[in-house]
Amino acid sequence: MKIEDIIRGKGAKVVTVTPSATVKELVALLGEHRIGAVVVSSDGRHIDGIVSERDVVRTLGTLGADVLALRVSEIMTATVHTCAPSDTLEATAHTMTYQRIRHLPVVVDGELHGLISIGDVVKHRIDQLLDERNHLLGYLHA
Repeated sequence: MKIEDIIRGKGAKVVTVTPSATVKELVALLGEHRIGAVVVSSDGRHIDGIVSERDVVRTLGTLGADVLALRVSEIMTATVHTCAPSDTLEATAHTMTYQRIRHLPVVVDGELHGLISIGDVVKHRIDQLLDERNHLLGYLHA
């Protein structure tokens, strides 16, 4: 299975936030869309960074409520791991697990094409295993 299979199933829509947005605006966006991370992008196509609810919480622990007035660019991760639609599910799962990444932007020709989460990867892997199990059971009972 390839990453493009996941994107085909869930869609390529990606919620983005500008680097100049405040963390307060970011938190509202995360809540509105019920998501855990947002790609930071000045133009909605190119990746400037990524910011997650964990980034907010870590900074909240240091600065308290003052974090809400900061710009997203001040708390985001600027070095972003990405994947391609042609990457395999197994290789991507390995990267996400060993790099401790929960959200991975999907990039085509340098532009944002989607976003997958570790939950998406696990769901598709479980679906694969269930399909294999059902095929084996069907074979045994035939």
